[in-house]
Amino acid sequence: MTMLIDWIKWLIGLAEPENLRTLVNLAGPWWVGYLILFAIIFSETGLLVGFFLPGDSLLFAAGLLSSQGVFNAGLLIVLLSVAAVVGDAVNYALGHQLGQRVFEKGYLRFVKHSHLMAAKEFYERHGGKAIILARFVPLVRTFTPFVAGVAKMTYPQFLLYNVLGGIGWVTSMTLCGYFLGQIPWIRDNFETVVIIIVLVSVLPVALGMFRHWRAGRRAHAAQQLAVAAQASDVEP
Repeated sequence: MTMLIDWIKWLIGLAEPENLRTLVNLAGPWWVGYLILFAIIFSETGLLVGFFLPGDSLLFAAGLLSSQGVFNAGLLIVLLSVAAVVGDAVNYALGHQLGQRVFEKGYLRFVKHSHLMAAKEFYERHGGKAIILARFVPLVRTFTPFVAGVAKMTYPQFLLYNVLGGIGWVTSMTLCGYFLGQIPWIRDNFETVVIIIVLVSVLPVALGMFRHWRAGRRAHAAQQLAVAAQASDVEP
């Protein structure tokens, strides 16, 4: 368990530009750094267990390093766009295969039920364009394509939203890091910038989870009132 926690911390730490730079320098062949980034973006978007991976801040950090010559920005955008699109496609196929039973509490033991339900609410509220919007929201980004598969969205429709969302997300976050990373204050206060990015991104998830919790409380209260009313009706 300790080894697993250390591994997770190491992966999250790659969102720091200096940690990512060190990894690239130690990796050996130039393509290894790209391969690691590809694997992380694919895992966050394609594997339900990858929800903790720092996609937004990692893309921003990679973009920043591209402005310093560590990566080629064009190659980075192409490869990671492919990783994001393929990841969502795998996630969709998994949801399509499993079906509606995944929403039963405890069915997916390795997935927190509230995360899945927040993505379900997000998808139901935004429809197909949720596939694009979710790209910019941690946690929801991982679970929304899965929910779309469960909901049996047609694959041609999903593919369109998937490609637009994947390319838009990777390109915008990488180029933001590329251009903003050249500003001295942002480069020197990267940790603060990452915290701001995470807070802004997570806010829609927090609101969605709060709405789900509040709706559950209201439904429970209404059920209790109905039971109480029924009991009073049958009393002699």
